[in-house]
Amino acid sequence: MIRHILGALALATTLSFTATSASAEETPKKFSLAWSIYVGFMPWYYLDESGIMDKWADKYGIEVELVQINDYLEAINQYTAGRFDGVTMTNMDMLTIPSAAGVDTTALITGDFSNGNDAVVLKGRDSLEEIAGLDVYLLELSVSHYTLARALDSVGLSERDVQVVNTSDADIATAFNDPAVQATTLWNPQLGIVMEDPAANIVFDSTQIPGEILDIMGVNTKTLAENPELGKAMTGAWFEAMAIISGDDEKAREAKQMMAAAAGTDLAGLQKQLDATYLFYTPKAKADYLTTEQLRETMKFVTEFSFSHGLLGQGASSPGAVGIEFPDGSVLGDPDYVKMRFNHDFLQMAVDGKL
Repeated sequence: MIRHILGALALATTLSFTATSASAEETPKKFSLAWSIYVGFMPWYYLDESGIMDKWADKYGIEVELVQINDYLEAINQYTAGRFDGVTMTNMDMLTIPSAAGVDTTALITGDFSNGNDAVVLKGRDSLEEIAGLDVYLLELSVSHYTLARALDSVGLSERDVQVVNTSDADIATAFNDPAVQATTLWNPQLGIVMEDPAANIVFDSTQIPGEILDIMGVNTKTLAENPELGKAMTGAWFEAMAIISGDDEKAREAKQMMAAAAGTDLAGLQKQLDATYLFYTPKAKADYLTTEQLRETMKFVTEFSFSHGLLGQGASSPGAVGIEFPDGSVLGDPDYVKMRFNHDFLQMAVDGKL
């Protein structure tokens, strides 16, 4: 009798364990990615709302949640704190926030570079040299700050010749309405709003530093290594969306209208921003442009700016304090402290049609 009871208990335990295991196997892994409003990041909104992300996630048996965060820097800070598995950001902010903080991050999707979307704007002045002595309103230590530094250098000026006034990206367009504000550096869509002022003049923009301001979806390197299906799903979804957006048919117009509405503009306004963005619409276009040589040259500028502004951490003794790994495996900076990576493994799968 006791053996029967024990046998029954053993069977019940086995069945319970089997059911639990089956349930665990049926629950897909879930990943959460943060993004914020910017023309280069709007495809994430489209591929989420259109169901493209879900389709690719289902293909690889996972769930991917895309979360909009209204404040750009807050999104990056939340990723750095471990709240998200990935986040949209520029190459400079990737280096100076998560990577400098010790969060090993991979640039999984480098979707574009700014080709006019970032600019220095003066009020009632049309020459960059006239910026000398002015207060310049910008999001301090962001890519706008970098743009200003590159602009000043181009005319033999430096940051000692101006006074930077820290202003959040959410407030900067409104701040320009103040008569006291005579100079600003900012990005779209705020740039488009500021340029509605008839006194506003662009005196320097990112077309003059092509390829230096990259827009990235960065993902935690450890998470990506342990879950390659995440990289495959995100890469597949991204390039499917790109193929649609790059078209000129009704489906492309619908996609752009969705992105425009979410960005607070209309189709014409979004198209103007897209025209100031060098988008990598195909995997091959991205692979051909973002070579190790191009990335190394870009990141050399970025590391030097970041170090000179104390953005690599208190212990940083040189621009190479944070190691940056490139697609060919070579490293810029400290090879023993690699925390920023450009990995083309998933991109190559897309190029080869193996996703």
